[in-house]
Amino acid sequence: MMRAQGQHQEVASDAQRLSANQMEVNRLDFYIGLSLAVSSSVFIGSSFILKKKGLLRLASKGSTRAGQGGYAYLKEWLWWAGLISMGAGEAANFAAYAFAPATLVTPLGALSVLVSAVLSSYFLNERLNVHGKIGCLLCILGSTVMVIHAPQEEEVASLSAMAEKLKDPGFIVFAVSVVGSSLVLSFAVAPRFGQRNVLVYILICSVIGSLSVSCVKGLGIGIKELFSGTAVLKEPLFWALLICLAICISIQISYLNKALDIYNTSIVTPIYYVFFTTSVMACSAILFKEWLRMTVDGIVGTISGFLTIILGIFLLHAFKDITFNLDSLPLYLRRSPHWFPGGQQPYVALPEDDMQADERNSASGQQKREPPK
Repeated sequence: MMRAQGQHQEVASDAQRLSANQMEVNRLDFYIGLSLAVSSSVFIGSSFILKKKGLLRLASKGSTRAGQGGYAYLKEWLWWAGLISMGAGEAANFAAYAFAPATLVTPLGALSVLVSAVLSSYFLNERLNVHGKIGCLLCILGSTVMVIHAPQEEEVASLSAMAEKLKDPGFIVFAVSVVGSSLVLSFAVAPRFGQRNVLVYILICSVIGSLSVSCVKGLGIGIKELFSGTAVLKEPLFWALLICLAICISIQISYLNKALDIYNTSIVTPIYYVFFTTSVMACSAILFKEWLRMTVDGIVGTISGFLTIILGIFLLHAFKDITFNLDSLPLYLRRSPHWFPGGQQPYVALPEDDMQADERNSASGQQKREPPK
């Protein structure tokens, strides 16, 4: 009996040890995915600046611009540096889905907008007004809150587990709804209202994007298994996910280009980010059930961080062309010591004797202005 109890304790200790090791592996994967997601935003945000800088250099030399059909940018090393940076960012973002939950990786894409806005103010002389600075701070704050409260456990670690998730009735209903709504929007709504309402094309990109992120997640897991020695290329699911991803990305690029061609970028970008991220988080909640393993404060923190990022993106784009300076403030705010700029004297209250003298002068002035009775 004593021997049986000892064996039972050994089995329990082994189970606890395995559980602790699994938690350490999950935590390590979480930080790897987080690092990849942040580095992806840095690369993608920098790529826009490098490309723009290269195009401006070509314009200063008198070369035919890209908007006029020229291809001189192919000889500009800054443009190629931007293209390579974009490719590195997309590769890092692709790999991040293999290590971290989609609930964390997708919203952190907002950091690329922040990086682009900050770098453009330094290297492209594009002024970042007060609204933009507040938006940058809100993006950083929201991203930090999401990282703190995001789920750190990864339930799907193999393609076989991914296949079981894809068979879930809830996800099947979700996928059918996405495909059905996309077909209705594409063939019934878009021809009539796409030219007048910015939400039509963006909704198509967003709902299809939720499926593309799921495909990226599965392919990332498959590639991770491939490097560990598993014969993933023989799995039909791997190739099915690859084909589905190619179709989804083609549809997204097509309708996103239509939206950008018709509407202002400052309108399309924040709306697309909000709808796309919301669709991905909904798909992740249904497919991977990441929210079921989170506490109430974790869910509230994740949603709050996401809403904070949305507000920051809105401030960055909606008011970027508005000139906001001290002269636009009301007079009482300009006199306040809190708005005291360098070189301007703040408003100081008069001494009591001077105030009484001013009151006497104003009273005598009123008596002189009164007509005689």
